[in-house]
Parts: sequence; C-alpha cells; structure tokens
Amino acid sequence: MNNSSFTLLRKGSSFYPWLIFIILLGSCDFIRVKKEAGEDEPLRKRVARVGNSYLYQDELIGIAPMGVESTDSVARVTAYVNSWVRKQLVINEAMKNIDINELEVERKVLDYRYSLIGYEYQNYYIKQNLNDSISDQEIEKYYKEGLDNFILKQNIIQGTYIKVPKSAPRTKQIKELMFSKKSKDQVDLKSYCIGFSAAYHLGDSSWIEFDKLVANSPLSEIPNKVQFLRSYNYYETTDDDFLYFLKIDAYKISDNVSPLEFVKQDIENIILNKRKVELARKLEDDVYENAAKRKDFEVFSN
Repeated sequence: MNNSSFTLLRKGSSFYPWLIFIILLGSCDFIRVKKEAGEDEPLRKRVARVGNSYLYQDELIGIAPMGVESTDSVARVTAYVNSWVRKQLVINEAMKNIDINELEVERKVLDYRYSLIGYEYQNYYIKQNLNDSISDQEIEKYYKEGLDNFILKQNIIQGTYIKVPKSAPRTKQIKELMFSKKSKDQVDLKSYCIGFSAAYHLGDSSWIEFDKLVANSPLSEIPNKVQFLRSYNYYETTDDDFLYFLKIDAYKISDNVSPLEFVKQDIENIILNKRKVELARKLEDDVYENAAKRKDFEVFSN
C-alpha cells in the first residue's frame, strides 16, 4: 500500500465499503500485503506473486490440518492460493481507483482483530461460567412481568389433526378414536396415523399455530378462521385425494396474551441470552479492574 491520505475519494460507485471489508478480512491471515521482493526474504520460498506482493510457503502452514488425506491437503492449499491471488488483485485494482489512509485502515484492522479474538474468548468464558438451569418459577416470573411482550401474532390451538388418503382403510373409525379417552384407543390412533396418514398431529398439552397445522389442506382456505374456531370443536372435510379430520380442544385468538406454555421456550432463550450479556459485561469489567490493580496499562495525557 502507498502512504496517500485517507479521503477515500471514490472514483467508482459503492466500491469503498466492499473494499474495506476485503481489507479487514485480509488482515486476519487471509489477504496479506507482502514485502516487496528482495526485502530480507532471501530464504523464503515464494508460492505466488501479485504485483510486488508475495505469498510464501511458510505462510501456508496449518491450511491443511494434520491427518487430512494428501489429495485433500493439496486441494485446500490450492484453493487458498487461488483465493489469495484473486483478492490481492482486487486490492491492487482498488489502489488504482481510490486513495487510502493507511492509519485509518490499521485502526479498523485492530478493531476487527479485537472483535475476533475477544469474541472467541468471550464465548469460551461464557461456556465456562454460564448457568443454563432455569426454574419454572423464574420463567413464570418473567412471563407475568412482561405480559405485553407476549401478545399472539397468530391463532393457536390444542387439538388433533389427521390427513389420510381416501383409499385408507377404516376411515369411519377415525372420529371415534379421536374422541376416545381410552389409552388403548389412543395407541391404536397413533399406530393408524403412522401407518396410513399423510400428516397428523395428535392432541396433547402443546399449542400449535392453526395456520401451520392445516397448511396444504382445504382448512387453510377458510376465510374467517376466528369465527371458525369459535364455532367448531370438530370438523371434517375432503378434497379430491384426502380426508381431513380436526378436533379442537382449546384455542387462543391472535392479539390476545399468549399462554405461558406456548412461549416458554422463547422465555428460556431470552433469560439465557440476558445471562450471556451479563457475563460478557462482567468479563470485560473484571479484566479491566484487575489490569488496573496490577498497573498493566497507562493512559498518557496529551
């Protein structure tokens, strides 16, 4: 790179953001601006050259992990070299079209390097210290304190849905089995669905989006689904190839507060993410405070 000023005078459209991204990637051991030929590099074996920039053999160490088949190793190294050449050519082309302040680029490189290394250590620290156990009481407390955040965006139901080909046997028994409370009948219904249905969802305590449940069926074409849910607890319909059976045990209409069971997993994820954020902040604060106590750094006044 040359030492020209950083005004980034664009001579082409939207080239600058892309270039900076490439340069930042390049700083991370992928695109490297090599020393010019003859600068204290007499013993290093050159692998590729673009203009006055060189890629050396010792810089390919680690590209192919130990234990990888030789053919795969060659392929990996070849791909790396080809990628280096292509990206170096883009950088050289960019240098002809825009002026770059190298100090500003270096600052961005350092920020990017910090982000990569810091992110890796942050993940390591979080894995070592994260408590991923969440009690039902904690979930319920978060739910009750933020009910306005759990408004349904769709209609949901608890129930049973079965789609079977018209050619399936014993279809007249399906409704009876769906309404039966006997354990044997529930087992028979599940076995029947496994053997003959094209799609099914057996009733349990879980909530499911109504539109997702009845997708690819005549039920998905119902114009007023809210009125439908309020009017029926059982419904049968058909098309050219299939029979459809729907038993609705409970429902919740969109724009109402979601049942806790429906958003429980979301709440667990939210709580875990909050813990991760707190741990990341604690890590940075602890590192800073400990370094300050040891006087590992100084900030000099101008």
